[in-house]
Amino acid sequence: MQSTVLADPPAQRIGLNQRSLTILVSGFLAIALGAVIALLPAPYAIYAPGPATNVLGRVGGAPLISITGAPTYPAGGTLDMTTVEVYGGPGRALSLPQVLQAWLSRSQAVLPQDEVFPQGQTASQVDSENAAEMTSSQQSATAAGLREAGFSVPETVTIAQVSPGVPAAKVLRPGDVITGINGVPTLDSAAVRAKITALRPGAAVVVQVRRGATTLQVHTSTTSQGGHTILGVGLNPTFRFPVKVRFDTRAVGGPSAGMMFALGIYDLLTPGSLTGGQQIAGTGTIDSAGNVGPIGGIAQKLVGARSAGARWFLAPAANCAEVVGNVPDGLRVVRTASLHQSRLAVQSIAQGKGGSLPTCTR
Repeated sequence: MQSTVLADPPAQRIGLNQRSLTILVSGFLAIALGAVIALLPAPYAIYAPGPATNVLGRVGGAPLISITGAPTYPAGGTLDMTTVEVYGGPGRALSLPQVLQAWLSRSQAVLPQDEVFPQGQTASQVDSENAAEMTSSQQSATAAGLREAGFSVPETVTIAQVSPGVPAAKVLRPGDVITGINGVPTLDSAAVRAKITALRPGAAVVVQVRRGATTLQVHTSTTSQGGHTILGVGLNPTFRFPVKVRFDTRAVGGPSAGMMFALGIYDLLTPGSLTGGQQIAGTGTIDSAGNVGPIGGIAQKLVGARSAGARWFLAPAANCAEVVGNVPDGLRVVRTASLHQSRLAVQSIAQGKGGSLPTCTR
């Protein structure tokens, strides 16, 4: 029986050689196919920690924030704005190996491309939008920082666009200047939003607007979007600044440095060092009233901040769910919802009292 098993007939020996050849060819084709797939673009984007930059420092020899028209004071320590490096997107497709490598990284995140970039946008449109968001953020940060420092900053709230299909589209127009809601004067865009969001969807609302030389009382109603009450108009606030503030941020885009810009402006316009020599990083959008809003990529910003040497990090309260579990060793997170809270937190850190400040918890 043993010899029968081992002594295969010729026909069987020929079959084994063919099978081996088939396996070799199949293996080669699989490797070739894998190589082709690896070279194909993957519809994902990668978030990676970016550099942290001190808004009180200099970029290319020039101050990142420069102020003229009012006395300024030396500022010690650092207020680091944190960034995220985004790979992929329109015209910048990633390969499968790049995506897999990022998936295995503890400091990077892989997201579907459509969650990061609107469908149909080109690379130049993405860059233009990021630049516009940065400019708008700097305007809001200037208004908030100056107001926190005690300056008066008059604001005009103009309707930039009206969403089609909303009730307000029947009576409001781009170019209308909003001056009041339900009989209460609104001095800034934050006040307009606060009045509207306090109403229920479908509620009647009277909007006082200035249209050319005429003041009108316009009757309409609210609607809803994403669970929030809205009027359905885009606002374009413009300011009359009492001093000139200039930013040199080079190629950085997006709105998430707003809070740190505002803190930097406050520090430069007030005597003494706000940080007390500490290295403090942070992130968060800001509006002209000083409200701090959420941002994307906070896990990567935490890593970037710690890598730059920061021991403290100011995080938007709305991002706390993403903060928990992603804080690097040696970094203490302080949650904040406003510029005023952030300023008081930095002062507490400077006085050695940072350990009692609120942080993000589950």
